[in-house]
Amino acid sequence: MSGAAAAAAVTPGRTTTGPAAGPWLLGVRHHGPGSARAVLAALRAARPAAVLIEGPPEGDALLPLAADPHMRPPVALLAHAVDDPGRASFWPMAAFSPEWVAIRWALDHDVPVRFIDLPAAHSLALKETASKEPVEGPERAEDAEEEITPVVDPIRVLAETAGYDDPERWWEDVVEHRAPTGETDGGATPSEGAPGDALAPFGALAEAMGALREAYGDGGQPRDAVREAYMRIQLRTARKEFGDGVAVVCGAWHVPALAARTTLAADRALLKGLPKVKTDLTWVPWTHRRLARRSGYGAGIDSPGWYGHLFEAADRPIERWMTKVAGLLRGEDRFVSTAHVIEAVRLAETLAALRGRPLAGLGETTDAVRAVMCEGSDVPLALVRDRLIVGESLGEVPDTAPAVPLQRDLTRSQRTLRLKPEASERELDLDLRKETDAARSRLLHRLRLLDVGWGDPVAGRGSTGTFRESWRLRWEPELHVRVAEAGVWGTTVLTAATAKAASQAVAATALADVTALTEHCLLAELPDALPVVMKALADRAALDADVGHLADALPALARSLRYGDVRSTDTAALTEVAAGLAERICVGLPPACTGLDPDGAEALRGQVEAVHGAIGLLDTGAEPGTGLRGRWDTVLHKLAARDAVAGIIRGRATRLLLDEGRLAEDEAARLMGLALSPGTPPADAAAWIEGFVGGASGGGMLLVHDERLLGLVDAWLTGVPADQFTDVLPLLRRTFSAYEPGVRRTLGELVRRGPVPEGVRRDDAAPATGGFGPGLDPARADAVEPVLRLLLGRPPEPVEAAI
Repeated sequence: MSGAAAAAAVTPGRTTTGPAAGPWLLGVRHHGPGSARAVLAALRAARPAAVLIEGPPEGDALLPLAADPHMRPPVALLAHAVDDPGRASFWPMAAFSPEWVAIRWALDHDVPVRFIDLPAAHSLALKETASKEPVEGPERAEDAEEEITPVVDPIRVLAETAGYDDPERWWEDVVEHRAPTGETDGGATPSEGAPGDALAPFGALAEAMGALREAYGDGGQPRDAVREAYMRIQLRTARKEFGDGVAVVCGAWHVPALAARTTLAADRALLKGLPKVKTDLTWVPWTHRRLARRSGYGAGIDSPGWYGHLFEAADRPIERWMTKVAGLLRGEDRFVSTAHVIEAVRLAETLAALRGRPLAGLGETTDAVRAVMCEGSDVPLALVRDRLIVGESLGEVPDTAPAVPLQRDLTRSQRTLRLKPEASERELDLDLRKETDAARSRLLHRLRLLDVGWGDPVAGRGSTGTFRESWRLRWEPELHVRVAEAGVWGTTVLTAATAKAASQAVAATALADVTALTEHCLLAELPDALPVVMKALADRAALDADVGHLADALPALARSLRYGDVRSTDTAALTEVAAGLAERICVGLPPACTGLDPDGAEALRGQVEAVHGAIGLLDTGAEPGTGLRGRWDTVLHKLAARDAVAGIIRGRATRLLLDEGRLAEDEAARLMGLALSPGTPPADAAAWIEGFVGGASGGGMLLVHDERLLGLVDAWLTGVPADQFTDVLPLLRRTFSAYEPGVRRTLGELVRRGPVPEGVRRDDAAPATGGFGPGLDPARADAVEPVLRLLLGRPPEPVEAAI
């Protein structure tokens, strides 16, 4: 059969003659609504004695659950190895999947239904074997590449043969835009036509696939031969039990192999010696997003939401689709009227006629939506693609479906805390002072500890207090595998997280890892794991002499103590360990800041900042200059004054002291003058400037308000030799580019105006930039005081006291 004949074989209107004798091989496209409607029409017409489905036979016991009223597709069969839950496979099904339609028809009509594909026990073992197969030498690898047949996409080949450049458009024209024979236009009641009419499209498709198999062999899938051998054996068994009245629903690519005449001995020989693992199967919720080809699913489709709409729409699919789009855009506060819907439908139909299509497809409707409802913009159209064309549907599975104990405990917790898993991404703000929100936080932190990434913490928008948390949640089907993997640690989320935290504490070798684990345990409220973690923390802290490691560990401990206060957790042992780490950092940091290369200096600058913030959390009640804070101020003074310390660290230490009020402005100007003196290499001076005013931490405003410092920087910069200017320019660009645009503009105006001559008042010089003066204006400052008192809730100051 030629390629052109193959294309003609699946052209609408082709029929076959002869009796419709079984077995009936119903070749389909996985997740194709046209195939699903055709399968339903064929089953209604043929009324088989049994239905066989492409899928793992271990799932036969789970098939009755498909009729449960609480089962809502999309769902998937999940098979995983008992000893290694991470080795897993999914068999997804949507409401418009032909396999799901066949299962539901069989259950509704009390017809036996079975899976006949290669057992998951073999397929998972073969997957593991393939990942471990070594390739010996480059020559053997090149030979193997030459022998492997490229993977063939049958739909693409047929589309190209028919003259289409888009396989999805060809499939829509040939299959999706035609009602299957044996159904009325409403798609609900079969006609009284002969069974052969409903089965004719499958005969034509089998003929086309036969031609493709003759041309391409296994199509680059050598293991299909093993699967097809097992399916033939299962078909023989079913025919012995039920006779020839058996319907097989499988991928169209496999139909020629199932129809081939082979011996039972030959098929069994292909299956001999297959590896095997012990497996468990269950139903899990799936999502339309995971059915999309862009998600990486091998048998995926580009537009599951659109296909679901085509399957569900009894009539007027384009009008109903445009109404959905209008509702979505209106929900996003876009003006879309009924007239927009009418015009979009007309435009889609006109485009279909111009392009020679039998009905407007996804391309025409998308173009019409862009032009009419989105005013030519792709921004709102991206929302339509994400929410409707792909879709965010998340299926549901009844409680009676098998599940590991950990999954059942998680499900109970989700219901108790009213945290429904959703396929769409959403943000959740928690107030830890409320018991329900605190319990939600504990659950999410415990799941993160178990590597079940349902939620990720994000920066809160409403408050910076430690009693608030913000999370970004999205439930992915693969998380069921993560839960199964975590089941080895315990039967509940609490016990599993506790056991894993204790195990990680014992195995951890780096101090920073143990401190991070300590923080997780406090956030997740794991009191039984804390003794083990604290012992590991004390042991690692006593043995680790690297100041960098200690500096990395201290911030996490400080945060843990802060969160412990909010969550009413006893952190007395943590306080002792954190204080010891801080003391050791104060002793070891000054020597560690000398002799560093630029990268090492930049890394240690960040650690100095982190330690500064951590000590501020640890010593909040101490008076300035006393206790731990006083010792840290002494360390910063040493770093700021030592020439041997890297410039970026000296500049940052000076800035931290200035911000804390522990360094006079005159002294800061003196240190800057020394750092920018002519004897200092330009690169070192630029590094000092980056440390002092670099980043977005208010350095620009410091220069704006203190013209002495700005003058020092300006004088130094104008004095840099031309041959060295290009060397310091990248550092300066990095420093000043982080400032806000308004700050950069103000600095430019100040520099353009130039310095004020010594002994001349600002009023006598050029006019000052608006909002900035030579010093404090008491009258203007006093005018702000009543407003500040009102904001702070303090009573007004008596008039007599003010005078």
